[in-house]
Amino acid sequence: MREDNLEMSENVERYLQLDPRSAAISQPPSSSSSAAAFVSPANKSRNCNSPCPDHVLENVLENVLQFLTSKCDRNAVSLVCKSWWRVEAQTRFEVFIGNCYSLSPDRLTHRFKRVRSLVLKGKPRFADFNLMPPNWGAQFAPWVAATAKAYPWLEKVHLKRMFVTDDDLALLAESFPGFKELTLVCCEGFGTSGIAIVANKCRQLKVLDLIESEVTDGEVDWISCFPEGETQLKSLSFDCVDSSINFKALEGLVVRSPFLEKLRTNRFVSLDELHRLMVRAPQLTSLGTGSFSPEDVSQGEQEPDYAAAFRACKSLVCLSGFKEFTPEYLPAISPVCANLTSLNFSYANISPDMLKPIIRNCHNIRVFWALDSICDEGLQAVAATCKELRELRVFPFDPREDSEGPISEVGFQAISEGCRKLESILYFCQRMTNGALTAMSENCPDLTVFRLCIMGRHRPDHVTGKPMDEGFGAIVKNCKKLTRLAVSGLLTDEAFSYIGEYGKLIRTLTVGFAGDSDMALRYVLEGCPKLQKLEIRDSPFGDVGLRSGMHRYYNMRFLWMSSCTLSRGGCRDVAHDLSNVVVEVFGSDDDDDDDFTRDYVETLYMYRSLDGPRKDAPKFVTIL
Repeated sequence: MREDNLEMSENVERYLQLDPRSAAISQPPSSSSSAAAFVSPANKSRNCNSPCPDHVLENVLENVLQFLTSKCDRNAVSLVCKSWWRVEAQTRFEVFIGNCYSLSPDRLTHRFKRVRSLVLKGKPRFADFNLMPPNWGAQFAPWVAATAKAYPWLEKVHLKRMFVTDDDLALLAESFPGFKELTLVCCEGFGTSGIAIVANKCRQLKVLDLIESEVTDGEVDWISCFPEGETQLKSLSFDCVDSSINFKALEGLVVRSPFLEKLRTNRFVSLDELHRLMVRAPQLTSLGTGSFSPEDVSQGEQEPDYAAAFRACKSLVCLSGFKEFTPEYLPAISPVCANLTSLNFSYANISPDMLKPIIRNCHNIRVFWALDSICDEGLQAVAATCKELRELRVFPFDPREDSEGPISEVGFQAISEGCRKLESILYFCQRMTNGALTAMSENCPDLTVFRLCIMGRHRPDHVTGKPMDEGFGAIVKNCKKLTRLAVSGLLTDEAFSYIGEYGKLIRTLTVGFAGDSDMALRYVLEGCPKLQKLEIRDSPFGDVGLRSGMHRYYNMRFLWMSSCTLSRGGCRDVAHDLSNVVVEVFGSDDDDDDDFTRDYVETLYMYRSLDGPRKDAPKFVTIL
């Protein structure tokens, strides 16, 4: 799954909690002190007309803070004193909230008065794997209602894993006359009817990106709803919309959008239609090809010159799509390969023989996504050519645990040897070795993200039969910039002791089917001071391990544990001892007559919140 690059959470809720009255700062001497007796009348007059020193400082500070863009720096500024806290709020125009239940919309609008951009996340990431029950929550409705009143000048909304309705989108479109950017990532609840309203009402719209969201077909020709005349569109992505579109209207929209740089179409756009769009918009820098399969050509008709259309797009650097591609047309992209910095084949069942003629020309590729159908041979070709590669993701074509995966440690090690500048990797495979992980850690020490999913539970080093402890230990020892880690395979508590000892910068840790005992969890919670997000499933961690992190939970965004060995009583004790931390449990059967089953917690989701438990919890969620 595409992941948002907003990993550096600014922890807005922590700074919203600060009461300016409690900030300790020495005040200047009062003008009513005895020193006032030595001031001449003339000087007194000038003193009365002079601005307060605090106001002068705030005016200067406000001008300075307008140039401060780093989230971490702004957070630090807001904690200095009450004056800085106030000025920082006045100059903050962008707000990022990593958990929509960490604070209320009212607290947001009370703290920040000039927000123009809002980034809001809802469900935790494990919702992508169907581990979150339907209708759990993360409603956008209260947020759009609050911001509509407080921020009529709002220009940008970016939502991830939120439940958004057509009514929400209608209110957004009607409330913000200068609205410019809407991005919905992994969202649900809305359809083409809501998108049509946004397209029609937001006359200054520059970005409309629908990414991996569930969009229902409202049988509305939403493309035709964009206003006539020249548009300001820079980015339009609708590859997740699984319904046909009015191509004539799309073509007209592209023609009327001279600033369009990014266009990602869905599978209902054929290769012939893509050719027409490219001819109309040679200025594109990012293109999602849709199906990449041509329509049936009538006898006697000549096919368009697809390669010429790609050759004319001299600014094209990002290429994706290929959802239903026809292999013999793949060489048509060859003219742009030398300029590409990002190539996404994650929907295309491409063989090594198809990949190699393409990838040998992609010397500037920095981001490459593909299915494991490219095999170890394809990865070796990538390693031989893509020396500038920074991010690699390899997804499984067949996600079943017992499938025979076509990639292994061979392709993995080839990447480590050929792509020494690698910073991020997500790798699904069926077998791996400690030696390959050690080689990766030594060859690619700049890794900040390392996610290895060995499909199949508790699989050891397939050569030696030993646990994968030493391989993951090498990763955390040698990759000193690591901030995100996902572990898998046969792992004992020793692997987690390495993580606790060396993973001092890790902010996100994902664990599945790993560990021996609660000590593994304790190593992590006591040893990783930067930890923000901890995701655990199907591991032998219980109440003792949970309590070992009592000192950490206030500083973490969330903890997720499913199919572990937690009890309701243990979770209740944690909830009792930690105020401002919400403990949700769900998935267990309260009506079961068996005492053990009734006390067993299937899923724990724990997060900090400044405003206490949410009010919209469904019946299957118990807040302890």
